[in-house]
Amino acid sequence: MEITDLTPAERRVRDAFPLGEGVDLRERPDSPEDADDDPARGAGWGPERTLRAEFLRELLLTGPEREGRTAGLKVTGARVTGRLDLRYGTVAHPVRLRSCHFEQTPDLYGARVGALVLSDSVLPGLMAGALRADGVLRITCCRFTGPVRLQGAKLAGAFFANGARLGTPGEAPAEPVLQLNHAEVGTDVWAPGLVAHGRVQLNGAVVGGQVNLNDAVLDAPGDTALHAEVLAVGTDLHAMRLRVRGRVNLGGARIPRQLNLAHARLANPGGQALRVSSGVIGELWLREATPIEGAVNLRRAQLDLLHVPPGVWPDRVQLDGLAYRVLTPHLPAEQRLPLLEREPDGYLPHPYEQLTTAYRTVGDDAAARTVQLAKLRRHRRTLPPYARLWGYLQDAAVGYGFRPMRAAGWLLLLLCTGTLVFALHHPPALKPSEAPAFNPLFYTLDLLLPIIDFGQEPAFAPRGACQWLSYLLIALGWVLATTIAAGITRSLNRQ
Repeated sequence: MEITDLTPAERRVRDAFPLGEGVDLRERPDSPEDADDDPARGAGWGPERTLRAEFLRELLLTGPEREGRTAGLKVTGARVTGRLDLRYGTVAHPVRLRSCHFEQTPDLYGARVGALVLSDSVLPGLMAGALRADGVLRITCCRFTGPVRLQGAKLAGAFFANGARLGTPGEAPAEPVLQLNHAEVGTDVWAPGLVAHGRVQLNGAVVGGQVNLNDAVLDAPGDTALHAEVLAVGTDLHAMRLRVRGRVNLGGARIPRQLNLAHARLANPGGQALRVSSGVIGELWLREATPIEGAVNLRRAQLDLLHVPPGVWPDRVQLDGLAYRVLTPHLPAEQRLPLLEREPDGYLPHPYEQLTTAYRTVGDDAAARTVQLAKLRRHRRTLPPYARLWGYLQDAAVGYGFRPMRAAGWLLLLLCTGTLVFALHHPPALKPSEAPAFNPLFYTLDLLLPIIDFGQEPAFAPRGACQWLSYLLIALGWVLATTIAAGITRSLNRQ
């Protein structure tokens, strides 16, 4: 492109490029809130603020350099006409196009740049799949009406999308509005305050530092709002006060420290709101979150700490195979057990065993016994009638071995009843000359305890109602003895 072909604005940019100096084309640079400088109105900007895409391409690929200075494109408030085509190009300089209006989607597929900054700009989209950036990529506070394609990109620095607006409210885009799938980010993905009307895709991405989605709004009703399967994060995924309409899919994600969803609002009525199945996460926090609307799938996930108040859980929660070491806040077992009833596949033993282990980890053996008792009662519902009857007997007698004092109570009640009745109605002796003195207490003990013989029961023969009472005491004694033995055996097996 000949110098004579350049507009005054392009001449200013060309002259500043080898010096690495900035060019501000705004009418009122000191008043950034001025409506006339809003990039959304950039289509009406005149030639004094217009840069042709082919000029920018030639400048970036073959622009002049000056010894002792670092060249770079630094432009604010420009209208870029045509398509900026840098496909597979190598740009050794940083590219900064702030508060600009792009008429067409820039194409940087397979390009290599030093750094790319598009902050506060308005664009119809961005094609930058397989991009290589030696520095950061910033789309801070940008407004995109079309998709941002960064799949397979490799960024040595961070990716900044804080305050960016992606997609159009009320529209269902045909493809994800942000595509970072299989991308590699050297440090952080920094996107607090991001607003996305459509799917945000990070599945298979590798982030060396943290992902920050604090105060973000992801709106994809009836679809997946955040698709981040097998996402690998170096430290944390912060999403405090996140607002989501649609599914959050973190299946198979690796987050060694925190997945922080405190104060979040997750809603996907009639579908799945949160999926973390097969994920490996240090700590999952849903502290003070709004009750989740939609199902939750935590199957086969591995967590060190799970912090979820009971009121946050929805009506359907899949927990089979979930492993966690610590459950907070520490609450009585009675407040945690209703969650285990929400498994859509019915009774599964593993969630009860895992909750028992969590209580034992913190030394709350009483709560652990309560969970085990609830497990056996839930399992009883799945048994045939004859097995359920035996279960009811064990439960009533000794609480399946977890309530041993209950058996002592039954024995004491029967002992008092028998002692009182036989004290008032002495049974006659079979051989009066050889019978010992009648003792109603030990006579009742002889009837109740099948393996103990005080010599009372074989010496006397009750009649009428007392005889039926003796039969009942013998039968109940055997039942109690059997259930106590079963409870002791179960307790020893647990040890």
